[in-house]
Amino acid sequence: MKDTGPETFLRFDNVKKSYDQKNLVVKGFDMDVRDGEFITLLGPSGSGKTTVLMMLAGFESVTSGDIAIAGKSINKTAPNKRNIGMVFQNYALFPHMTVAENLAYPLKVRKLPKAQVRDRVAEYLDLVELSEFGDRRPGQLSGGQRQRVALARAMIFEPTLILMDEPLGALDKNLREQMQFEITRLHKQMGFTVIYVTHDQTEALSMSSRIAVFNDGIVQQCAPPAELYEHPANAFVAEFIGENNFIPGTVITRDATSAKVQTDGGTIVAQAAEGLTEGSACRVSIRPEKLFIPPTNHDYDNALTVRFNTRIYVGDFIRYYFKLTDGTDIIVKVLNDLSAPDFDNGAEAQLLWLASDCIAFPAG
Repeated sequence: MKDTGPETFLRFDNVKKSYDQKNLVVKGFDMDVRDGEFITLLGPSGSGKTTVLMMLAGFESVTSGDIAIAGKSINKTAPNKRNIGMVFQNYALFPHMTVAENLAYPLKVRKLPKAQVRDRVAEYLDLVELSEFGDRRPGQLSGGQRQRVALARAMIFEPTLILMDEPLGALDKNLREQMQFEITRLHKQMGFTVIYVTHDQTEALSMSSRIAVFNDGIVQQCAPPAELYEHPANAFVAEFIGENNFIPGTVITRDATSAKVQTDGGTIVAQAAEGLTEGSACRVSIRPEKLFIPPTNHDYDNALTVRFNTRIYVGDFIRYYFKLTDGTDIIVKVLNDLSAPDFDNGAEAQLLWLASDCIAFPAG
């Protein structure tokens, strides 16, 4: 496994991309990636994340700016000279070749000796736990097995970097979860650097060192998963990452870190986001699992009056639906245990939570 120091391995410097020389698809992307990091580019369709990956791979040209690996610009380097491995959603395996032949192909192209090719194929088949499947063709494998072959083929020539473009998109839920674990295991074991593209926030949160959240060609926030979830930089990140409630209100007062907000259900205190001004409209963001329904032993700063609508049994938790009198929906997630309360339809209730668990963002 490589020694992953703090130095920058991959650098994007004000990278922009336009297909028509008028409209920018990527609007100035900056990022330093350390050796051995697992970076996920996350965002909705058309947000620019895949375009960044294609420029890094060399399949798309850079309109302006620079991409450098180990301090050397690769803008004009041909794709096959960048020493980058790629894993695609559709596997991109050769159907007429066996699994072993698929793994051997990138080594033969690089003219490695036959004995070394044979030994490395055996090593990587064992690494992805497919030692018994070397003689099979891709069509004889399950989706998860084919994706493991694709992973092994991307790693086998020991590239400086591995790119993954929606690699789990074609798999069902159980297989996706298994492959998330598999990719994470291989990353930790081998120490390679990964740039991973997905629109699936669960994948991003569970696998990444850091996540860059894209929207409209701009990175809204780049941070470790816990920081993104707990301290989103703006309302888009708060809404895109995980489930969230947004309570409309008006800012009464604010200081350097917090704001007092008047809402339809009462006055609440929240963390204050940038751009928030006294007297302005705002939206208070609060996660469903951060809300408590009395009676509770938890300390709290805020109490909001709501009316019960319905509750849904999900298995490990119960999802409650409440409404403010202005019609705003409020969702609460409560662990499925004996303390989970029940209400009559339309009954008034209170929700409690900490000021540190909510953020007031400017409206709009």
